[in-house]
Amino acid sequence: MAENKPYILVEWNDTETNAKGWLCAYNFVNHYCGGGTRMHPTVTAEEVVRLATAMGYKYNACKSKTTGGCKGGIAYDYKAPDAKDVLRRYLKAMSPYINAGVSIGGDLGVDYNDVLEILDEIGIGLPQTWAMRHDPAQQQRIKDHDAVCKMRYDGFLMYDMITGYGCAAALDEAWRFKGNKPEGTRVVLQGFGCAGASLANSLDKMGYKLVGIADANCLVTCEDGLDVKKLIATRKPKGELDPAAFAPEYKVRPNTEWLDVDCDILVPAALEDVININNVNKVKASLIVEAANIPVTAEADAVLREKGIDVCVDFVTNMGGIRIYEVVVFGLVKPEPAAIVEDTESIIRRQTRRVFEEAKRSGRSTREVARELFAPAKSDFPDIPRNN
Repeated sequence: MAENKPYILVEWNDTETNAKGWLCAYNFVNHYCGGGTRMHPTVTAEEVVRLATAMGYKYNACKSKTTGGCKGGIAYDYKAPDAKDVLRRYLKAMSPYINAGVSIGGDLGVDYNDVLEILDEIGIGLPQTWAMRHDPAQQQRIKDHDAVCKMRYDGFLMYDMITGYGCAAALDEAWRFKGNKPEGTRVVLQGFGCAGASLANSLDKMGYKLVGIADANCLVTCEDGLDVKKLIATRKPKGELDPAAFAPEYKVRPNTEWLDVDCDILVPAALEDVININNVNKVKASLIVEAANIPVTAEADAVLREKGIDVCVDFVTNMGGIRIYEVVVFGLVKPEPAAIVEDTESIIRRQTRRVFEEAKRSGRSTREVARELFAPAKSDFPDIPRNN
C-alpha cells in the first residue's frame, strides 16, 4: 500500500529578515495534529515534510487516538540575536493553522518554553481544538500540563529529559534483545542538546560507557569512558560542551570524526542525514539508535542492512516528547514525573522489542517492520471553529 501524502504544506517568508519557514500537517487524528518546530540554516521544505511524515508514524507508534503528525521548520540561524523575534513572526503567521488544531512545539534550535510564551503573548495559549477548549475536564488537564512543564526529574526539566530517557530505554531494550549487557558497552553520541545530554545521563546510570561525544564544535573521546555527570553539569547553552571541563586524558578532535571512534553502539542525536552514502562505510557499531529524526538516509540504510547493522528506528525510539504531551494533556497517566517516565520508557521498550522480534522472525529490517506496523491512517480534517 502506498504511503499517504502530507495533508497540507504551507510556506512563509519573513518580512524583516531572509528567514523562510514551512508548516506541514501530515495527518489529523480527531481534528488534531502535533509536532515540533525546528530552526537551523539548513532547514528545507523537503526536510519539514519528511519530519512531519515521521511524526505521523510516531504518534501511531505511541498508540495515539487523539493526535496526528505535523512539523514546523524555519531556515534561520537559531544562535542569531533576533532568532526569537523570527520565531514570534513565524508563529503569528501560522496562527490560523494553530487555531485549527495544529499543535506545534519545540525542536532543534527552538525552546518549547519560548513557543508557549509566544503563543500566550498572541492570545492562543496551548493549541487546542474547539471541543478541547469547551471541555472543563480538558481545561484542568491543560493546567496539569503547564505544571508538568516546570517539574524536574534527575535534575532535568521534564520536557528536556523525556526524549533522551526514552531513547536510552530503546537502546537498552534492543541491546539486551541482541544478547548483550550494558557493562563495558561502548557508546558514541553525536549531539549534546537536551535529548543527547539526558540520554547520556540515563545510559550512564544503566552502566553503559560513553567513549565519545560530539557537539557543534568538537568531538571529545576517552577509551576508559567520559565523566558524563561532569560534562552535563558544565554544559553550555544550546547543547555545547565546555572544554574547560575536559580531563587531561580526553582527546579532542574535529566533530566530523565521530564515526571514526570504535564503539558498539552509535547514537545520532542532532541533525538529519548525518549517516549517508558518503560515510556509512565508516560505521563500526553493530547497533544504531536514532535519537534524532531521520538521521540515516535511505541509501545509507540499505548499506547498513547489507552489513547486518541493526537500527532502533527514530519514530519509535524518540517518541518521548510526544508521549508526555499525550498522556498529560489527555489524562492517560497521573501528571507526576515518576509516572510519566515509567509510562514513556515502558511503551518505548514494548514497541522496540515488538519491532526487533518481528524483524528477526521475518528476516526484514527493523525499519521495514516499523513502517508496516505503525503506518498512519488517512488524515481526517482540521478543527472548524463553531460560532457558539
